[in-house]
Amino acid sequence: MRVALVLLGYAILLGTVGVSVLRRAHWVDRAPRLAILAWFALIASILGSVVLGGLSLAVPIGQVSGDLAELLRSCAMALRAQYATPGGAAVGIAGATLAAAVVMRVACCAVAGIARAALRRHRHRGMLAMVGRHDPRLGAVIVEHDVPAAYCLPGRRKHVVLTSAALRALADDEIVAVLAHERAHLRGHHHIVTGAAAATERAFPFVAAFTAARREVDRLVELLADDTATRSCSRLAVADALLTVAATPAPAGALGAGGSSTAHRVRRLLRSELPLTRTQRLARILAAAAILAIPVLVSAAPAVAVTQTNHCPITVQDGTATPSDLTSSATPI
Repeated sequence: MRVALVLLGYAILLGTVGVSVLRRAHWVDRAPRLAILAWFALIASILGSVVLGGLSLAVPIGQVSGDLAELLRSCAMALRAQYATPGGAAVGIAGATLAAAVVMRVACCAVAGIARAALRRHRHRGMLAMVGRHDPRLGAVIVEHDVPAAYCLPGRRKHVVLTSAALRALADDEIVAVLAHERAHLRGHHHIVTGAAAATERAFPFVAAFTAARREVDRLVELLADDTATRSCSRLAVADALLTVAATPAPAGALGAGGSSTAHRVRRLLRSELPLTRTQRLARILAAAAILAIPVLVSAAPAVAVTQTNHCPITVQDGTATPSDLTSSATPI
């Protein structure tokens, strides 16, 4: 029970304090790829803490030393002792149900999201085949439309799409910037990254941490694509291009250069901040690894203690075994 409470408390701490700290961190805009890693470490650690906490309620661990047979026998006794009473059985079943429900809910939402996005992209490709024309010089599909827009359709048959209004409004270097931005989305498989964050939000829409993570991941993949575009042309050209296509968000299932975060991205491009140093990056990678490792270490602590003791603190009331029986029959380490 103690392990489960610690893990659930850790999940609550990450979902409140951890999210607040990461959202206010000033370094995330300087290292968007690393910030995405940190957000997914946070999400995975919250989910892992809840799952491991549920499993720790369902499967008690007794502190027993000796050979493998002795360990298995003591574990069986612990399970029988817990599930012998209505209260113990209720706690165990509730823990197992919690763990299974979290895993199944996330898996189902992820599969449903993938299928829904694939269907939308398939329908959109069919529409492009009818109304769009391929421009071999740009390597993009051009659609006649009065509003400047640019987006990409990921998947096996990937496309970069520009409207005719965007071609008229953008200068040559700005067209290069927009194309580089969209191709960065395709090469980086950013639809998988954003889809994974969206799946956790759909699974648990009442958890504010997952909503914040989805919004931040959506914003950070755009920063990643902006940084890639600056390798092909100037930061000012990228900023001007973003302002031109900002009014039109990407269709469902696609990723676009415009969107609600355009103003912040333009300010970031004009500031031109220095990237993190190698030491700063390493420190943040280690912090993300620690966030992931803590639930595993907490849940594994009783199992580690198994190898450190020569007694079994499990009492069975039916008279079949006592602590002295197990201690006398155990083989000391």
